[in-house]
Amino acid sequence: GFFESHAVEVDIKDSSNATCLYANWMMRFLITYESNTGDYKTTTLNLSSIVTHNGSVCGNDTQASVVAVQFGEGHSWSVNSTKNNETYQGDFITFTYNTNDTTVFPDAKRKGPVTVVVRDPSPPIQLDSVYVCHNTVFLEAENVTQFFWNVTEQAFVQNGTVSKKESRCSADTPTSAPTVLPTVANVTTLSTTTLSPAPTTAPKPVENPETGNYSLKSGNKTCLLATVGLQLNVSQDKPLLININPKTTIADGACGNTTATLKLNDGNSTLISF
Repeated sequence: GFFESHAVEVDIKDSSNATCLYANWMMRFLITYESNTGDYKTTTLNLSSIVTHNGSVCGNDTQASVVAVQFGEGHSWSVNSTKNNETYQGDFITFTYNTNDTTVFPDAKRKGPVTVVVRDPSPPIQLDSVYVCHNTVFLEAENVTQFFWNVTEQAFVQNGTVSKKESRCSADTPTSAPTVLPTVANVTTLSTTTLSPAPTTAPKPVENPETGNYSLKSGNKTCLLATVGLQLNVSQDKPLLININPKTTIADGACGNTTATLKLNDGNSTLISF
């Protein structure tokens, strides 16, 4: 496969040198661990620039296919998929992180590998289709949050060619989110060249933001809760109101003995931090 930092591509060939398993995706991990002082800290683990794919196998009617990667100081991730008549589906995702990696876990109390297994929530995919998910999705289990985006994957590739027929994830499905428009008071400041065609009625004010529930954990316990609707008012060249969509916004951060930080991001950049 071809690998680059924070992204990985795996192209597994069969005995006839034809592609039988293909995956290309980006991922990162938020891991809460106990430090030597008894505090719980949250750290980020990203893919390193060198990634191997030992243990990846094509699979067949009776054997599961496996996408397996190894990276950094003893970290690994894998997902197995099974074939059922005309579909294939992911079964379990297995993630192992190594707290001996002092760059990521400089003061971990527990040393050595820790394995987390979670069921793959992806739906069954037709054998002649490739699974695609551009938006960020995440899985939470045992103090670990796994983030995935820009995913392209096909198990049991037919005739050695990755399908051009896509099965898109629910996160990529367009929603009827309210259109972000300037406030009525500022409409007159817009250049006429930006309005084509010119509206016949005044634009609607931005709706109230949807309320989101955000939380952080320290160990097995929730240490921070926020139930809030958020709207950003950006004043640069033109005033702009942006509602924070809790359906696409991810919470991370950390709790300490005297401070707590909640960061809300859309998978690409931080929107706001408390």
